[in-house]
Amino acid sequence: MKQSHSIHPAMLKICAAVSLAFAASMAGAAEQKFILETDRIIVKYKDAVPDNKGQARKAALGADRKAKLDRAGQQFGMLVSESHAISTGARVFKLNGRKGLKEVQALAAEMMARDPAIEYAEPDRIMTHMATANDPMYSQQWHYTDATGGLRLPTAWDKSTGTGVVVAVIDTGSRPHADLSGQQLAGYDFISTAAIGNDGNGRDSDPTDPGDWVAAGECGVGSPASNSSWHGTHVAGTVAAKTNNSLGVAGVAYNAKLVPVRVLGKCGGYTSDIADAITWSSGGTVSGVPANANKAKVLNLSLGGSGACDTTTQTAINGARSRGSVVVVAAGNDNMNVSNANPANCSGVIAVAATGKTGARASYSNYGTLVDVAAPGGDGSFSVLSTLNTGTSAPGSDNYAGYQGTSMATPHVAGVAALMFAAKPTLTVDDVESMLKSTARAFPGTCSGCGTGIVDATAAVDAALGTTPPPGPTVAETESNNTTGTADLVAVSGTTMTGDLSSTTDTDYFRVDLPAGKTLNSVLTPGSATIDYDLYVYNSAGTLLGKSENGAGAVDSYSTTNTGTSTFARYVRVVYYSGGTGSVNGKYTLKMTW
Repeated sequence: MKQSHSIHPAMLKICAAVSLAFAASMAGAAEQKFILETDRIIVKYKDAVPDNKGQARKAALGADRKAKLDRAGQQFGMLVSESHAISTGARVFKLNGRKGLKEVQALAAEMMARDPAIEYAEPDRIMTHMATANDPMYSQQWHYTDATGGLRLPTAWDKSTGTGVVVAVIDTGSRPHADLSGQQLAGYDFISTAAIGNDGNGRDSDPTDPGDWVAAGECGVGSPASNSSWHGTHVAGTVAAKTNNSLGVAGVAYNAKLVPVRVLGKCGGYTSDIADAITWSSGGTVSGVPANANKAKVLNLSLGGSGACDTTTQTAINGARSRGSVVVVAAGNDNMNVSNANPANCSGVIAVAATGKTGARASYSNYGTLVDVAAPGGDGSFSVLSTLNTGTSAPGSDNYAGYQGTSMATPHVAGVAALMFAAKPTLTVDDVESMLKSTARAFPGTCSGCGTGIVDATAAVDAALGTTPPPGPTVAETESNNTTGTADLVAVSGTTMTGDLSSTTDTDYFRVDLPAGKTLNSVLTPGSATIDYDLYVYNSAGTLLGKSENGAGAVDSYSTTNTGTSTFARYVRVVYYSGGTGSVNGKYTLKMTW
C-alpha cells in the first residue's frame, strides 16, 4: 500500500526535519557486478594511426618491440601474445588467463617504461550492463532518475552501491520492514526520558520505533494532535532500502548497512541525547552505553530546532569529524534563513536544502549562506517515496508513503556520501564535502541560498574515483560582445570566461551552439562581494528563456536544455545591476558546461 504525506512544516523542535557481458534475463535477477579481471591488454604505439576506413594500419610488430613486451610480461609472470588491431590504431594482446585489473595496470606501466614508442597501454576491461533497479515502485522514485530534478543516481550504481559503508540514521528509530530486511545492524535507543521514549523505559539497546503519536496539547498548550510519523523508517529506506529484490522501493546506497539510533519520540528529543548519539554512532565513548560495534562513516540527522548552534552539539560534531564521520543535516522546513536553525547552522556539517521536481527550492525549505548543497525533498504534488508503516499510533503493517521535507532531501545526500566512501574508502570528511559541493549541478529552477547546486550522484562518485573530467579552458572575453551578433563563441564545454563590465551600461554576450539533447549550465560568479551582476539566457531568436538575479556577491546560475533534434544557439548574457565596474572593480567569471 502506498500513501502520500507531507512532513513539513513541522520540524518537531528538536524534531524530525521532515557493460557488455552475459546478463540475466529473468525478472528479479541481481544486477551485474563489475568484472575486476581481464585477459587482454591494449597497447597504442605513437606511430600507429587508423586508416580512412577506420581500420588500424597493422605494420609488423618488430622483434625489438615484441621483445620489450615479452620482458615486461615476464616481470609479472604473464605471457603476452598479439591478437588483433582495432580502429583507433591500437593493438590488442592476449594474456595467459584472467588477471586482476591492478596487475594488468602494473603490466601496462611496465610496458610503457620499457618502450618510449608506446603512446599508452591499459587493461582491456570487460563491461557489464548498467545497473537498473527492478523494484516495482522504482519507477515512481522520480527523485532518483528525473533529468531535471533528480539525483542522477542510476549511472552512479555502475561504480558504487555502498558496499562496506555504515550509515547511522539518528532519528525516531526504525520499524522492521521487509524492504529493510538484512539492511539494519544493531543500534541503540538514546532517549533518556520514558515519557518521550513511549516504550516504558529510558536508554536501552532496542532502537525500535514504538510510535510517536501525540494528543492535542500533549506537547504544550495549543499543540496539535498528530499520528505516528515512522520518520526514521522513511529516512532509512531512502538511504539503503534493499534493491533489486523485486519488492517496493530502491535505496540510494542499497549495499550499505544502517545503524538505527533513536533520539526522537513523543514531542521530539533532547539535545543531550542527540549529542550522545552523534558521539556513539561515530565510534566515540558514551558512559554506560556499550561500544558501537559498527562505527558509521556517515551520520544522517534529519532533525533540528531553532536558535544558534549550541556548544554541546558542536562538540559532538567536532568529535565525530575527528573520528572520520561525515555529518549530514537537514536545513529545516520553515522557509527561513538557516542561520537560525540548528544543528544545520553548526560548523563542519553538510547542510541540505530541499528542491522539488522542477529543481527549484521547495516552498518550505530553509535557505542561506550556511546551506552547502540541495537534494530532492519533494514539493507540490511530487513527494519522496520510501518505506513506512500503516499504524496511526501503535505499529501496523509494512507500507510505503510519499513524504516531503528537508528530512527527505538529507538521506539522498547521506546515501551519496556512502557511495563515495565505498568507491574510495580513504576519502576524508573534507574530501567528501568538497566533492559533493564541487560536483553539484547548477539549479534548473530558482534556488537562491541553496548551496552550490543539486547533488549529482554520478559526478560525486566519479570525483571520488578520480575520474572527473579535466577542467575546461579559461578564456578572456573579447570586446565588443555587447550584442548577440558580436557574442563571443564558446566552443568547449567547461570553458570559464573571465571578463568585466566596463560601465553600468556595458553588457556581455556569449554564444554556445548547443547540441540536441544537451543541457547548458551557466554559472556567473562575481569578482567581489559588492558586485551584483545578473545572468540572462536567450534562444537563437533572441527570446529570453530564463534568468537569475541574485543579490550582491551571490552566484547566479541557469540551465537550459535543447529538446530539439538539431543544434541551436544559446546566448548567455551578463548584465549590470549594481556594484563596481571596470577592469579592476568589475570582474566576473562565467562557466558554461553542457
